[in-house]
Amino acid sequence: MRKIAIYGKGGIGKSTTTQNTVAGLAEMGKKVMVVGCDPKADSTRLLLHGLSQKTVLDTLREEGEDVALEDIMREGYGSTVCVESGGPEPGVGCAGRGIITSINLLEQLGAYDQELDYSFYDVLGDVVCGGFAMPIREGKAKEIYIVVSGEMMAMYAANNICKGIVKYADAGGVRLGGLICNSRKVDNEDKMITEFAKRLGTQMIHFVPRDNMVQRAEINRKTVIEFDPDHAQADEYRKLAIKIDKNGMFVVPTPLSIEELEKLLIEFGIAN
Repeated sequence: MRKIAIYGKGGIGKSTTTQNTVAGLAEMGKKVMVVGCDPKADSTRLLLHGLSQKTVLDTLREEGEDVALEDIMREGYGSTVCVESGGPEPGVGCAGRGIITSINLLEQLGAYDQELDYSFYDVLGDVVCGGFAMPIREGKAKEIYIVVSGEMMAMYAANNICKGIVKYADAGGVRLGGLICNSRKVDNEDKMITEFAKRLGTQMIHFVPRDNMVQRAEINRKTVIEFDPDHAQADEYRKLAIKIDKNGMFVVPTPLSIEELEKLLIEFGIAN
């Protein structure tokens, strides 16, 4: 089983990218488990057609420690296995603890003993908290893909995440599989992220163009692949799924200094 974590700046489109990619893998006949690591518990919304899943933390709060696997797991599109970690009430407690609790419970209940081809962790925001870093810190995920755009803060977050990968590379064996550019139609975005990936020592594994079909599918609580399988955007996610499935480039990245990052933005961020 390949264990993958998707990281990136908050709001960059990690959950959307993860679920559409997972739909592509499921369409290929792969058995995939998605573990949502966000207190919003929306990492499986498109696969389950709504926020209908009780989170691990809510289940533990309501039912105590006597929890069965079927209490925290639901089947989604393409026979995907869906789990949401959840989190504390807003302003109370540490959301990162939910990830630690959930992954430990899934291991205890034998979730990873199923016949799975992939497990995906959709992880909130930047690597600034021990809980959010857990999938890479303790080797729960071996492959990292970073969702990024040509915007400064998205690239800054991606660079920070690479620093986290470097820190835990020896202990957990985690490696970077590439950058996924979720386009925001920034000037020279494709070329800029390609160069950014090159300087990090990795690859831009796919450039996902911006299309309103993604929004239309989300309004209907579905992935693009399920909502409109013949649309060109559905094919983009299929391409991404195939590239991840066939990927053999896994590296310890070389993060840039803030000065190098700003120079890159200046070099490519002005329209020719």
